[in-house]
Amino acid sequence: MSDPLARAQYRLAAHTPAQLPPDTGYEVAFAGRSNAGKSSALNALCRQNALARVSKTPGRTQQLVFFQIAPHEDRHLVDLPGYGYAKVPRELQAHWQAFVAGYFERRQALKGLVVVMDIRHPLRDYDRQMLGYAVPRGLPAHVLLTKADKLGRGGSGNVLQTVRRDLEADYGDGVSVQTFSALAKQGVDEARAVVAGWLGL
Repeated sequence: MSDPLARAQYRLAAHTPAQLPPDTGYEVAFAGRSNAGKSSALNALCRQNALARVSKTPGRTQQLVFFQIAPHEDRHLVDLPGYGYAKVPRELQAHWQAFVAGYFERRQALKGLVVVMDIRHPLRDYDRQMLGYAVPRGLPAHVLLTKADKLGRGGSGNVLQTVRRDLEADYGDGVSVQTFSALAKQGVDEARAVVAGWLGL
C-alpha cells in the first residue's frame, strides 16, 4: 500500500485509562500547545481535510483521540490534549496530566512522539514537558516547527538551527527536528516518513 497514512480514520476518544484500546501494535502520539497547528499537521500528514478537527478555540482536544490506520487494527495515531492555555478547570488539567503521564509510562504500543511547535514560539514549558515524558523512556521524538511559511526560508532556517542545538544539548540525539507548514505543504513528506517508520508501515 503506497499511502497508508491516508487511510487513517477516527476510532475512539479516551478520557480514562479504561477507555484505551488494547495495548498492542504500534502507536505514534502527537502533542502540541493550543494553536500550535497540531490538527492541521495531522490532517496534512494524512492527506485529509477534516480527520482532526481544526478549532479556533484553544484546548478543544480533551481526550486521547485514536485514529486507526486502516486496515490495521493495531496501528494508531494518537492526538493528545493540547492544554497549553486551555480555559479549563484546574482539576481537569490535573486529570489530563496524570492520564498522559501514565500513558507515557505504561503504554507498550507507543513507539514515538511528534511534538508540534509554532516556529515563532518553540520549546515552551509544555513542549519540554512532553519531551520529558518520552526521552527518559527511550522513546524517539520528532519536532515539527509548524507555520514555517510565516518566517520565510532564511528565518525558519535560523530557528531550526537554534532549536536543533538546544534539543541536542538537553536531550542528546533522542529528538529530531524539522520545519513544517501545513499551508505550504512544506516538510510533509519528511514527517510522513518518520511517522510511517515508527508505525512499521
